[in-house]
Amino acid sequence: MIRILVVDDDKNTRKYIEAVLAAENYTVLTATNGEEALEVMDREHIDLIVLDIMMPNMDGYEFTKALRDSDNNLPILMVSAKQLPQDKRKGFLVGTDDYITKPFDAEEMILRIKALLRRAQIASEQKIVIGDVTLDYNSFTVRKGNEVQELPQKEFLLLYKLLSYPGKIFTRIQLMDEIWGNDSESGWETVTVHIGRLRKRFEGWKEFEIESVRGLGYKAVKKI
Repeated sequence: MIRILVVDDDKNTRKYIEAVLAAENYTVLTATNGEEALEVMDREHIDLIVLDIMMPNMDGYEFTKALRDSDNNLPILMVSAKQLPQDKRKGFLVGTDDYITKPFDAEEMILRIKALLRRAQIASEQKIVIGDVTLDYNSFTVRKGNEVQELPQKEFLLLYKLLSYPGKIFTRIQLMDEIWGNDSESGWETVTVHIGRLRKRFEGWKEFEIESVRGLGYKAVKKI
């Protein structure tokens, strides 16, 4: 569910970090430099970035500064062989959220990532609360007062993704890739069908609404 972008020009490092993150059930995307990372972010939704510093074309400092200058507050963990205090200081000054030096302990990196995700309000308990409504990721249920609905997996994941980022527009292709996976044989029309089911299921609920954005996709709107 949580998508992490690993940006590093060293192939072996990318593969290692990808394996560590995949073992924790994160979805991992990769890029070899800052420019490529920006291109990935144009196509894909990302929750956190693991970023090397020394890379060709656009290094980690330039990439981080570009994101922060555009008011993008996506959590960034710099992972670099540069260990001098001034290197770390520069990283924090351009806007990174955390910094770990190579060689690094895999468990420590995972703990730092989980801390960053918590700070970014991607809750470790996997619950979303909107007024009297609670979405529980562990049980695929939506509770409102004494009413509890257990949703089919895909419906729940779709609703959870939209409500995790209220107001953010997701294209049908983005939602298809994230919920059904790149290898799914279903077409993007499947997303439309599931959106329709969700709207019918929660028709009349005042807490949230799923809106269509013409020509783009869908967004969830919190009403309270």
